[in-house]
Amino acid sequence: MEKERRARESGKFHCVERGQQRSVMLVIVCVALLLDNMLYMVIVPIIPDYLAGLESEAEAEAKAQAQARGNGTGAWPTIAPVNLDVKIGVLFASKAILQLAVNPLSGPFIDRVGYDVPLLIGLTVMFLSTCVFAFAESYGTLFAARSLQGLGSAFADTSGIAMIADRYGDEETERSRALGLALAFISFGSLVAPPFGGILYELAGKRVPFLVLACVCLADGCLLLAVTKPFSNRTARQNVPAGEPVHRLIMDPYIAVVAGALTVCNIPLAFLEPTIAGWMETTMHATKWQMGMAWLPSFFPHVLGVYVTVKLAERYPSMQWFYGAVGMLIIGASSCVVPACKTFAQLMLPLCGICFGIALVDTALLPTLAFLVDVRHASVYGSVYAIADISYSVAYALGPVVAGNIVHTMGFAQLNLGMGLANVLYAPTLLALRHVCQIKPSRSERRILLDEEEEDGSAGLYDAIRMEEPRAKRKGLCADTSTANSETYNAYTLPIMLSCTIHS
Repeated sequence: MEKERRARESGKFHCVERGQQRSVMLVIVCVALLLDNMLYMVIVPIIPDYLAGLESEAEAEAKAQAQARGNGTGAWPTIAPVNLDVKIGVLFASKAILQLAVNPLSGPFIDRVGYDVPLLIGLTVMFLSTCVFAFAESYGTLFAARSLQGLGSAFADTSGIAMIADRYGDEETERSRALGLALAFISFGSLVAPPFGGILYELAGKRVPFLVLACVCLADGCLLLAVTKPFSNRTARQNVPAGEPVHRLIMDPYIAVVAGALTVCNIPLAFLEPTIAGWMETTMHATKWQMGMAWLPSFFPHVLGVYVTVKLAERYPSMQWFYGAVGMLIIGASSCVVPACKTFAQLMLPLCGICFGIALVDTALLPTLAFLVDVRHASVYGSVYAIADISYSVAYALGPVVAGNIVHTMGFAQLNLGMGLANVLYAPTLLALRHVCQIKPSRSERRILLDEEEEDGSAGLYDAIRMEEPRAKRKGLCADTSTANSETYNAYTLPIMLSCTIHS
């Protein structure tokens, strides 16, 4: 009795300690996602003005040199504004383009080495890119820093989301809640970054906002090192089943449907960010303050959408596809309303609708990706969330480059109507998920196969099978299975045979 009591207490202590570490890891990942999205958006109020200043200085210097050479007053080159707009668009898109190129490689790498080391790599690269941003004084250096940030994001975002899916894989409701919290941090980072960067840029110059973010990134990386000790024990990865490669996962029709939905639902946000400021200035004579604050109120409906989806998923977990479809319909309707707005106050309503719909889609479909991997593939999540990151990167790589050309050739209203129609037409494809979402999987394959203890402190299933192996061999179970009766074969002998085959 005393041994049983001590075992129960040891199991409870182990469970509490594991839960605390899991909560700390969730905080680390959420901060990493917050930083990545703040770095993505903090340049919006800073870089266009800073590059315009650099171009003005270059033009003034060329004018002074021309005058010094006695070439007259009209001999210096001029910088066309359209060229500056193109350079800014390419700079903004460079992060997503490099992220898109690296993700097919980062996913398998994460599956092979685990989640903590790639997350540390991502945070380190993000720290370096932020420092380069702070001290960059030319377009080429800024472009290099932006591209370097895409490299860091390909590791940090994918490994962070995959780590959450892995650590909270025991229960789908817990996984949805944890991923919803991560999405709330992503939204907060994206929406608070422009005013954060704009205010510090006006008060203290270009370097300060980037240095602040670099310090937070450094602190998050140090906390990750302290909690996970990623280089101390790498033998645990040997028992993890091999994950499916990216190209095989994307051929899964259900995963392809989810990836397509993530791309289509983020296109309105990605295409509006580089174009809506100019449209506001032209149609409603908006001030710089209004352009910067247009997206900030959208944070609250985004968090509301995350909360609503998580609560609905707890009660009706098999309806995730439906929540995503509803979100796409809301995005489509809101996008079509944007061109009809005449005032700043009117514009905030459809923007809030777009962010609310995106919250529904992301919160419903990101856990669905992990669920699909659990029931159809090995429960290793690096490659599948690399596909999700590719989906986002496609939208944000096209946005700064394509959206401006569409507005120039077809008009702002046609751009929004096209994005809205795309979301409305894609929503019915999520019906394909309605049957697979009704599957009720048992415990994750990873947790069944891993040589680890259960939460109550007892031996894991892998250990139990391994201990039964010698006994099974003595009874001849591995040597001759034809004599086993069907009931024993199905309930007991088959796992032991599998273990014997592996060890032999």
